[in-house]
Amino acid sequence: MSGEDRQSQLAREHKERQARRAAEQSAKAKRNTFIGAGVAVVVVAGGIYAATTLVGGETKAPVAAKSTPSASPSTSAPAVLPTETPTKKAGPVTCTYKRGPQDVPIKYVGMPGRKPNMKLSKMTITTNHGDIVIDVDPAATPCSVNSMAFLAKKGFYENTKCHRLAMPETEGVHILQCGDPKAKADGKNPTDGQGTAGYAIPDENIGVIPYSRGVVMLTQPAGATNQSSSQFAISLSDENAQIQDPYTVLGVVTSGLEIIDKVAADGVIVNKDDAMTGQGATAPKNPIIIKKVTLR
Repeated sequence: MSGEDRQSQLAREHKERQARRAAEQSAKAKRNTFIGAGVAVVVVAGGIYAATTLVGGETKAPVAAKSTPSASPSTSAPAVLPTETPTKKAGPVTCTYKRGPQDVPIKYVGMPGRKPNMKLSKMTITTNHGDIVIDVDPAATPCSVNSMAFLAKKGFYENTKCHRLAMPETEGVHILQCGDPKAKADGKNPTDGQGTAGYAIPDENIGVIPYSRGVVMLTQPAGATNQSSSQFAISLSDENAQIQDPYTVLGVVTSGLEIIDKVAADGVIVNKDDAMTGQGATAPKNPIIIKKVTLR
């Protein structure tokens, strides 16, 4: 090989290395938005069915994907927030909320203010089994955090029951879903999972990270956008990372997941008349009752 050919080859290799580094840095930056690289994604063969009960009274159709959760809950550590906070939007943030569907069970306590508190960082859900603590970040989801803070101050969640404990062996995902103010979680109420706060929240932080264990998301009807309200779900398995539906990621559980794991081990109540799936919703047999929600 001549000297000129060797120089050309070295130049090409150098350019290729630069391109690879740029691609890796771009991917890393996206992963570190709101939730860091501690999120674990487990890929297995088969098919997943995203069967979470959602707001708005619509049926949640199975969503096919290319992986299947195992029949046992994941015991890996929850996702963690990154060491770097996402860059905040330039200028003041204002939120606009719209009235949601009125043909579903509603507990209306008013509309949140337009100016979010950008200093909030922790949400604590006090239950009859203990506290579940969640890291939130208004820099990533200002209007969603603002809504949760508003509802918490209004006592919206007090004495409500978490109405769905989806198990991987029956529903293909492993989540706990709460926030329906009218839910009875008794295996008999056909409207469990349809209740809202009477208004809708704009989508935020969509498609940034997978719904791995510990991730908390706001739920909305299948195929809908900007229709989240008071309901939220806590992911109990890394294998939920395969869910493709667009849910706003509210935050990450930092303590209290073991509470839900213990309740899940006690089993579920099947509601065969559930209107959301047509196949029966599964409420915790050992009820999880929210006593209070606080943000600080």
